[in-house]
Amino acid sequence: MKIAIVCYPTFGGSGVVATELGLELARRGHEIHFITYSQPVRLALLNPNVHYHEVNVPEYPLFHFQPYELALSSKLVDMVKLYKIELLHVHYAIPHAYAGYMAKQMLKDEGINLPMITTLHGTDITLVGNHPFYKTAVTFSINKSDFVTSVSQSLKEDTLKLFNIKNEIQVIPNFIELDKHETEAITSCRRSVMATEKERIITHISNFRKVKRIPDVIQIFYKIQQEIPAKLMMVGDGPEKEKAEYLCQELGILDKVIFFGNSNEIDKILSYTDLFLLPSETESFGLAALEAMAWSVPVISSNSGGLPEVNFDGISGYLSDKGNTDEMAQNALKILKDDATLNKFKKNALSVAKQFDIENILPLYEELYHKAINKFS
Repeated sequence: MKIAIVCYPTFGGSGVVATELGLELARRGHEIHFITYSQPVRLALLNPNVHYHEVNVPEYPLFHFQPYELALSSKLVDMVKLYKIELLHVHYAIPHAYAGYMAKQMLKDEGINLPMITTLHGTDITLVGNHPFYKTAVTFSINKSDFVTSVSQSLKEDTLKLFNIKNEIQVIPNFIELDKHETEAITSCRRSVMATEKERIITHISNFRKVKRIPDVIQIFYKIQQEIPAKLMMVGDGPEKEKAEYLCQELGILDKVIFFGNSNEIDKILSYTDLFLLPSETESFGLAALEAMAWSVPVISSNSGGLPEVNFDGISGYLSDKGNTDEMAQNALKILKDDATLNKFKKNALSVAKQFDIENILPLYEELYHKAINKFS
């Protein structure tokens, strides 16, 4: 199949998932065309089946904000005609599904029927999409998609609750590439750089926005380190980072916390991590938790959004009500205090992660692609 993928080319979950999906499809012999405004961060162009087409938005004094949707829809039309693309898969409802629909209409006028699949990832629905300025356009775009998927049952339910959706929504969860975790050699980073042999390593990775409840991460760790020797790895950057640094200083634990900022060595950090903290306000899926579990790291998280679909309470970690840092800390100590218990949770975390291996998830997309193409054949 010849498939065009539209996504945000960023470190965010939706961009990573779309890129990894496209790369795996290419490895299976499909011809994949990434169409976006810059090269996705995880995109490797060494596979002859992988193509990248940049969307250029020319500046024009008339426009206060440059019309990316127009440029994207025009680029889609050109690439579909040039490469005889058979299917369009857009990640994020806005502006991608909206631009995709416009491209479909332009192509239809030329006798080309291009099926479009829209994957909903989270904030495109629950935060941005639900804003009164965008809600009508988002509803229209979802309903005009030929097929719609969401990354969790929770997100599907939120979408149906917030919008007047007439389309069926199929849940296809996010995935992890376990082969990469099994074969990747961790040689350039030693555990001793982060902590002593007796200290447990706790990690949090996010974009440091309010929804991640960064102060809760600090408070949970503060309570953990009062009971056992531990270090906290804070990976990522965002508006809450400076506040987190000040809070660590106030609590007198700044020497026990390492702020990495955005890092390309996440796998190395996770490979030595004993416990992952994700006490978010909500998560549409919880990809960061899954990535930790793939490195055999148990997870302490809130029970909101799609997290209970990824982190199995009492098995791969523990779930608590958002904001209940006392319970989260106590659950963390249950896992960390005893080596045998920690090893059991580590084994369970990997076992749960295997359910989300790309080998299990990718066939669901391939089946949907064939269904979409056959609809117009």
